Amino acid sequence: MATQEKKSLPLEFEQPLVLLAQQIEALEKQLQETHNPELDEDLKRLHEQYGNLKRSLYSNLRPIDHLALARHPQRPYTRDYFERFDPNWLELHGDRKGADDPAMVCGLLNINGVKILAIGTQKGRSLRDKQHCNFGMPQPEGYRKALRFFQHAEKFALPVVTLIDTPGAYPGMAAEEHNQAEAIAVNLRELSGLTVPVIAIVTGEGGSGGALGIGVANRILMLEHSVYSVISPEGCASILWRSADKVAEACNAMKMTAKEIQALGIVDEVVEEPLGGAHHDYDLVAKNLGKALVKHIKELSKLSRADLRKDRQNKFRKIGAFVEAK
Repeated sequence: MATQEKKSLPLEFEQPLVLLAQQIEALEKQLQETHNPELDEDLKRLHEQYGNLKRSLYSNLRPIDHLALARHPQRPYTRDYFERFDPNWLELHGDRKGADDPAMVCGLLNINGVKILAIGTQKGRSLRDKQHCNFGMPQPEGYRKALRFFQHAEKFALPVVTLIDTPGAYPGMAAEEHNQAEAIAVNLRELSGLTVPVIAIVTGEGGSGGALGIGVANRILMLEHSVYSVISPEGCASILWRSADKVAEACNAMKMTAKEIQALGIVDEVVEEPLGGAHHDYDLVAKNLGKALVKHIKELSKLSRADLRKDRQNKFRKIGAFVEAK
């Protein structure tokens, strides 16, 4: 247990685990040097405390803790999932209008015999990769690239799967000059009208219209520690409280965690992550996600093409429904 903790970058709320892991490591080193059998019981007790503390800690996370896990720098990204879903996946490039945005990854995959067209945002690992992928913030060309493959999936009757992990669409001057808002709006319209199954998965951070631009789907799934919101908590805090110190309050008020959004009827399934977060076991979280994907695709494949469109449109019409009290 302690070894796994050292391999990942600890977050602020994980400090009690880090301290206990250090005690375990020191005791293990002492045991190797002294071969004192009396230390075995102490070591066993500390391992039990570590396991109990970890289970308790991750079953009582605050929204801001979920946000920290969703943004964890070692969390698996789109390419990590694609490689585990299908090691032989075929990447597709370009919007056929001028550019190939690396922040939007598209490809043909075969998951357990089910052929899909998958699209997802990519953040990048190293500083060079992050800059290359624009920190996971797609340009208009990225959304037009996704649009081209939505239409490709429609033509060849392929289910569409989108993986969402972005702080939002890129808000820079060049993106505005290339009509970022129009690119996202067209995607919303075209996704609404597709007659193939569409499944969207929030794997990390689902931010604003940048996420919604590939998020209009028949089924919306979220990983256990992912978040989905109309604005970042930092942006919300600056608008409502005019203070960067109110991010935790913003996280609580926004109802942005997977379980909270599922309770509102927006998310169809919350996919379990390994204890401690997806960054602890890429293979396991990809396996869990793959099972959920295949299940929903098979369920949706029973609907006619016209019914798939109606199902998707009805889902979004129900979101935000309310009853006015007399």
